This record gives sequence, structure tokens and C-alpha cells, in this order.
Amino acid sequence: MSLEPPQDLEIRAGRREWLALGVLVLVVTLLAVDGTVLYLAVPSLTSDMAPTSTQLLWIGDIYSFVLAGLLITMGNVADRIGRKRLLLIGAAAFGAASAIAAFAPDPQTLIAARALLGVAGATLMPSTLSIVRAMFGDPKQRTTAIAIWSTGAMAGATIGPLVGGLLLEHFWWGSVFLINLPVMALVLIAGPILIPESRGDAATTIDLWSSLLSILAIVPVVYAVKHWVGSGWDYSVPLCGLFGLAAGVMFIRRQRRLAHPLLDISLFRVPAFAGAVVSNGLAIFAFIGLLYFFSQYLQLVRGYGPLVAGLAELPGTLAAMVVVVFVGALSMKLGAGRAIGLGLAAGSLGLAGIGLSSFHASYWGLGVALVVIGLGIGVAMTLSTDAVVSAVPKERAGAASAIAETAYELGTALGIAVLGSFHLAMYRSHLDLPITTAPSEAAAANDSLAVTVKTVTDPVVVDHARDAFASAVQSTSYTAAALLLVAAVLAWRIIPSTRAATEGVSHDGK
Repeated sequence: MSLEPPQDLEIRAGRREWLALGVLVLVVTLLAVDGTVLYLAVPSLTSDMAPTSTQLLWIGDIYSFVLAGLLITMGNVADRIGRKRLLLIGAAAFGAASAIAAFAPDPQTLIAARALLGVAGATLMPSTLSIVRAMFGDPKQRTTAIAIWSTGAMAGATIGPLVGGLLLEHFWWGSVFLINLPVMALVLIAGPILIPESRGDAATTIDLWSSLLSILAIVPVVYAVKHWVGSGWDYSVPLCGLFGLAAGVMFIRRQRRLAHPLLDISLFRVPAFAGAVVSNGLAIFAFIGLLYFFSQYLQLVRGYGPLVAGLAELPGTLAAMVVVVFVGALSMKLGAGRAIGLGLAAGSLGLAGIGLSSFHASYWGLGVALVVIGLGIGVAMTLSTDAVVSAVPKERAGAASAIAETAYELGTALGIAVLGSFHLAMYRSHLDLPITTAPSEAAAANDSLAVTVKTVTDPVVVDHARDAFASAVQSTSYTAAALLLVAAVLAWRIIPSTRAATEGVSHDGK
């Protein structure tokens, strides 16, 4: 049963709403850029700061860890105090945190600054999608608007390396954060004029214990996985893993008891909602996990400069942008479930193509594979996000948006942590150095390829390390492809392929 007033479906957005959408897409694009823009800066950052391989992983993934932990809370805060208000507060905080990150003097400061960016970003992400949901009451317009929003998120993730490449050709690694300042300034100027205020039930209180439990459930589990694969098994792995799982169980039990939960567990009884959330998370898991090591592969193995490496990833960006043209027709023809499944299957095929092309001298195999990945993941992300936000009444838009974006950010964090750590383990397992290698150079090669290229003088050791890295790219790509193929089958079978299944479901799942 729909809880939305019938007249809501008759309200069509005008020029102001579409201009406001442009501002919101700019925000989400920048947030996605910020999640991947550092990947190309890894060699430069390694040379300047000399972080350990573990610190490099934290620099890459703590931004998404913090975002994922706080999104559920901030989505509810947006519903309560106003989505526009929280968006503007977040924009100001994000700009300030960016300045701190740009001039960080050491790895520890950069990790802390990235965490602060995650806190600020958590106030922005739920606001953007929930405002889109509130502004576009007409279902057809809303699907188009969400497709554009999803395109911004996808394009941001993929153009991050290109933006980073352009900046790193001329400036130091910290410049990748300074691009946030003019964009956030524009949001603070245009936002108050174009974006309408919207909110849910202002009387609903935010349960702080639930907020704390949601953080304690996410971060320890991801840390346990990353530490196990990257550094080996020790007491911290089961300790952190069990702690996170226990916090997750406590969080779910508490949500079932609360009159106004942070996360409405009953929504997951709706196949369209549950399947869409899982599909969204798995799609971005594979996509961002690929970008993390693929950018390093282009620079350190193929010898591309930062700008050329960014341009080499551009086909995926362009393909993701093309999705907005045909995704609506594809959904109408196949239904949401089948279309999402087809998109995930295409993404799986593209990842397999990356693996097949990792040892080929020609770039064309990689370029075609990136196009297939961009098309497939773009379709899956757009339609799964549409299914999530369309499954709840408008007054719960912030909470539902937070769930969709938590899946996105948790997929990002896990993609970097799990696939990044798996890639590191595969790199070390394939590393077969000559017995005459000096101990210091062997230790450098075992640490990472970035350290090897910068510090090892023996070309034979460097070549062996590059071969090991390419082999690891191949193994990791095939693994990610298999995961996406499983997700495609599940999406095809679980997510209903009728629009009625995703429209106007009430907050209690009825």
C-alpha cells in the first residue's frame, strides 16, 4: 500500500528542479572522484611520504569506512533537520577537511584527514539522493533523475584517476584535494537558491546507541578481512571479526525493538528492496576494487604516466555516461530484476576481459573490457538505486537513500580492502626472485611494486615484480568476475521484474 498522496504522482518537475539536480549531481560526482582520485597519486605519494603498504590501504579505504559507518545515521538526521540544511553544512565541512588533506605532512595526518572527509561526506551523500526523491514525484521523471544521479556517481569514480592524472602531471599529490574547494563553494552559492528544503518527521529522535553500533559493526569486520589477507592471521583477526559481528547482531535486534529505527529491517522482506541493495553493493565492490589496483598496474607495469593512465581508463567513464540514454527502455522491456542481472553479467564479462588482456602488449583489449564494465555496472547501479528509493514513501527518503549509499560505500570499502588485499597476497605469491637478489631488494619487492620501482636498482628484480603484479591483476580480475556472475544470477532470480514491485511500498514492508 502506498503512503504517498495521490497528487504526488501528478507533480512534474520544472526547470528549477532540473537545475537543482545539476548541483546535486555535482556533489555526488565530486564525492565519487574523491574516493578514487588518490589511486593515481600512489606512486607520487609513496615517493614523498614513504608509507607502508598497510598505510597505503588505510589511506585508500578509510574515507569509505567512515562514510559507510555514518551514512545510516546521517540519512535519518537529514530526514529530521532538513536535507538541504544538512547538505550545506556538509559542503562547508568537506571543503575545510579537503584543505587539511591537501597539506598533510605525513601518512598519519593524511589518514586522519581522509577520515574527516568521510565524516563530512556522510552528511552530503544521503542528502543528495533523498532530495532527488523529494523533488521528482513523477515516477518517469524520477527514474530519469536517478539515472543521471547514478551516472554522476559512476562517472566520478571513473574520472577520478583522469582528474588525478591531469593534476599530477603539473602539481604535487595534495592538489587532488584542492579541486574540492571551488566545487563546494559553488554548492554553497547555488544550493540555497535552487534546492528546495524537504524533511521527514521532525519529531523523530535519532538513537545514538544505534548509530554507535552501526559503526562498530562495519569497521572491525572490514579491518579483520584486510589484516588477514594483507598481513596474515593473528589474534586481531578473529577478535575484530567477532566483535563486529556481535555489534551487527545487537544493532539488528535493537532496530526491531525501536519505534523509529535507524535502519528499517522490515524493508529487507521486500525482494525488490533487498535484492537491489545487495546488487548495488556487489557491483561497486567489483568496480572500485578493480580501479584500486588497475591504476597502479597502468603506471607501474605498463609504464604510463599519470595523465595517460587516466585517459586509458576513460572508456569506462564514457560507457557509464551512455547508460542514461537507454537504461529506462531496457528496464521497461526486461523488468528491473532481469535488467540488473544482465548489467551485472556484462560487468563480469568485462572483468574477465581485463584478466585476459593483462599480459597483452596492446591496449585495445583493456579498452574494450572497460567499455563493457562501464555499461554493465552503470545499468546495475542505476536500476538498483531506483528500486531502493522507489520502495519507500517520500518521508522516509533520507533513510532509504542512506541504505542505498551505505551499500555503495561499504562495497567501495570492501572492494578496496578485500580485492586490494587479495591482489597484494597474489602479488607476493607470484613473486619469484632470483636467489642472488640482495636481501634489502627482496624485502622491498615483497612490500609492494610501488616501493620496488622507486628503490630497487636491479632491473631483473623490477621485471620479476612487474610480472608478479600483472599475474595478480589477472587472478583478482577473474575472482571479481566470478563474484559478479553469481550476483547476476541472484539478481535475475530474486529481484522482481515488474515496476509495481518497487513502487510505493510502505515502511513496514506491506
